[in-house]
Amino acid sequence: MNNLLVMKFGGTSMGSAERIRVAARISAEQHAARPVVIVVSAMSGVTDLLLDSLRKAEAGDQADLDANLGKLHARHIEACRDLLPADRQETVLVGLHSILSEFCRIAKGCLMLGERPPRSIDEAIAIGERLSSVLMAEFLESQGIQAAAVNGAEVIATDAVFGNATPLMLPTRERAAAVVRPLLDRHVLPVMTGFNGSTIDGRPTTLGRGGSDFSASIVAAALDAAELWIWTDVDGIMTADPRLVADARVLEEVTYSEAAELAYNGAKVLHPRTLAPLAERQIPVWSKNSFAPEKPGTRIVPRIASTAGPHAVTSMKDVALVAVEPANAVVSGTKLMARALEALARANVEVLAITSSSYRQNFCFLVRQTELERAIEHLEENLSLEFAHGYLKPVDVDRNVGLIAVVGEGMRGTPGLAGRIFTAISRENVNIIAIAQGSSELTIAIVVHRDGLERAVRAIHQECGLGARPGSGARGYQRRHER
Repeated sequence: MNNLLVMKFGGTSMGSAERIRVAARISAEQHAARPVVIVVSAMSGVTDLLLDSLRKAEAGDQADLDANLGKLHARHIEACRDLLPADRQETVLVGLHSILSEFCRIAKGCLMLGERPPRSIDEAIAIGERLSSVLMAEFLESQGIQAAAVNGAEVIATDAVFGNATPLMLPTRERAAAVVRPLLDRHVLPVMTGFNGSTIDGRPTTLGRGGSDFSASIVAAALDAAELWIWTDVDGIMTADPRLVADARVLEEVTYSEAAELAYNGAKVLHPRTLAPLAERQIPVWSKNSFAPEKPGTRIVPRIASTAGPHAVTSMKDVALVAVEPANAVVSGTKLMARALEALARANVEVLAITSSSYRQNFCFLVRQTELERAIEHLEENLSLEFAHGYLKPVDVDRNVGLIAVVGEGMRGTPGLAGRIFTAISRENVNIIAIAQGSSELTIAIVVHRDGLERAVRAIHQECGLGARPGSGARGYQRRHER
């Protein structure tokens, strides 16, 4: 289908009846001109509420669970009554109550069991997206636009890794052709849930962090879309976080690789996995602001004509540096690192940076603090014999650190750049703890003490001349967390 547009609306873009109206208006405008599929997140805060409800259920806290269920019902009923004319409300409310009852059933089951099985979690936390898709589709229908809510579990086929499933593209293409394309052929606007899928045999799964963005890119690739637009609450991708750097500016274009590196290193733009299905088919992506849809946003493309030097600098503060060191030379550092990385992979922990010492055979790696406990647990389990016999020193953890990533296709082969960056940091009296740079020269990752993180970011931004040009905008980089 020529000129197909896939659009994804994040949690803040779906956060209230007012925001749903805006998203619907944007969708209707594009739908009038070309085939459109939209992918929606849960209303902002709803997924956190669902997860908290399951935690309350596991802990046996029925009072707080019931309170959360009341909030969940009230928010969606209020949105329904605000969005729809009176003669449509009751029918839609029956559908919403049916979906909410599914979550209640799962939560009550967790309450009885005293645990949260991963499969049940995946089925439960996709409820928010299902409620959003119904509200959006029904509102579009009330405006005279043919629309249909589509459960992403019917479209996206995945493996059985609950909580962080990987799409299976061939069966997904087959499902998309069977479920979505007939709607497009009838000029119906599909409103699909983000974040969720199902195994080949129909068990519900979710796609992990950035799952709704990922869903949109999977569908765009499966349907051979012409473009993907990601609607958020910021103007696009910027040269730095404007909360830290006053003259940060919106970038007109970045490459897939640059966007992925920025996302991986803390910029709340797109989850790195989002770009993978698009790269093979060379589908361009726009990052746009639904609160200011007139602004052009940032275009993400396979390649651009790069100027020399970096294009952006980003940072992460909620990280921890984990150091592993042999107690003597008996242990092979290479084998030790391989087993440590295997343990982290099994724990589903992302390694943000890693460095090693060739002589002492020690190494350190950086992880998110939210994943630290899981990382240490799996690391100590996988190396339990070495720790028990004293071949390894106790794991050392430093939480008082931050990560800076300097990113740009134009950094390749730029002489003296690393020296300038390190000199700029040292002028701010900030200690550099670790440095990592891949062979592609696309990113320089620098670990510094946490109290110097912001000063270092500003110094690098200034040293590399990334600031706003006269007349350019400077708002929008780090969007609030959306799936």
